Amino acid sequence: MQTNDHKIQDYSAVLESKYGAHGTPERAKFDEEAYTFYTSQILSDIRKNARLTQSELAKRIGADKSYISRIEKGDTIPSVATFYRIVAALGLSVELHPTMSRGLVP
Repeated sequence: MQTNDHKIQDYSAVLESKYGAHGTPERAKFDEEAYTFYTSQILSDIRKNARLTQSELAKRIGADKSYISRIEKGDTIPSVATFYRIVAALGLSVELHPTMSRGLVP
């Protein structure tokens, strides 16, 4: 592990040593869990900043509060359609940029 006073200098090396190289099943599982957690935290923060309760957001998308709670805990991954409904209900939009397509095949 490449560190200096607990400051990571090569994060890719740390991830590779702990979860395997890109393309391995172990790394794919870690990446999926990390993206799920990251996305759930972003949605939770945005909802709270908009001063919406989970119940209010759920009502806006035609779901129930427990579903929003499971998404925000990272226990449930919403479908793409539901994700876009949540984004729209929060007054946001999603943009895809070519620089964000690392690892995606055209």
